[in-house]
Amino acid sequence: MSVLTPPGTPAPSGATVLRAALWMLGAVVSFSSMAVAGRAVSFELDTFEIMMYRSIVGFVLVIAVARLTGHMRGITTRSPGLHLIRNISHFTGQNLWFYAITMIPLAQVFALEFTSPLWVLVLSPLVLGERMTRVRALAAIIGFSGILIVARPSPETLNAGTLAAAAAAIGFAGSILATKRLTRTETLTCILFWMTGTQIVFGLICAGFDGDIALPSAASLPWLFLIGCAGLMAHLCLTTALSIAPATVITPVDFLRLPLIAVIGLMVYGESVDALVLIGAAVIFGGNYLNLWHETRKRPRT
Repeated sequence: MSVLTPPGTPAPSGATVLRAALWMLGAVVSFSSMAVAGRAVSFELDTFEIMMYRSIVGFVLVIAVARLTGHMRGITTRSPGLHLIRNISHFTGQNLWFYAITMIPLAQVFALEFTSPLWVLVLSPLVLGERMTRVRALAAIIGFSGILIVARPSPETLNAGTLAAAAAAIGFAGSILATKRLTRTETLTCILFWMTGTQIVFGLICAGFDGDIALPSAASLPWLFLIGCAGLMAHLCLTTALSIAPATVITPVDFLRLPLIAVIGLMVYGESVDALVLIGAAVIFGGNYLNLWHETRKRPRT
């Protein structure tokens, strides 16, 4: 989710930038932790079961924190349809993401995930009524060129994992668009409450469709707890960072996810670091950053 700074907004102080960067580092660690934990439990649970247990952990945490902080009153029933659309998009994207991390190198998954803002660019004129400018179109073209470098679509290189990671980015984009609409009237607590609550139901339906929902082993419980905590912390850290500093300032910190997960993949799973994945990710980042820079730069006063 991106929060753009209005034209003419004063540059943030060094202390503010540092604070925002630390929040973004929290998001980077949370996303990376979720990937490692998701792969750890994937040998025992399918993606629907992982999402169901993750949502149960998240739901309990949201309720506990909301009660402790007095934010329960912020949970409303104003926008059921929009919450449903947002959570179907997120549930679909997250399931595809969990599937992808078991099929292809983690760095490749993260590189393709960075295309979510580009899909937001393409879809926002249809969903939010925003204008597609020439710079936005150029940013999208640059970003999708990066997708081609990362995915290298051909009969030999294209597989289910790559397609799942690319499709997950579209699901996340749909979630971002719906969230942007929801934040006009709803609090973060309300959004997270309905996200976790709704996705418990989705998980139960999908995981139980075959009449067999696997119970986690004692070894998997800590990993599932980590997934639930990391998912919520990623949302909190990212939203907080974007609320106190411009997106152009903190987005480069988010890009640290890629080299970090590449190192984790190399050291923990013996995954080789593919130079083309890193190059493609840099191109995707360039497209994203061009749009953010253009949208947030100071415009001369007339």
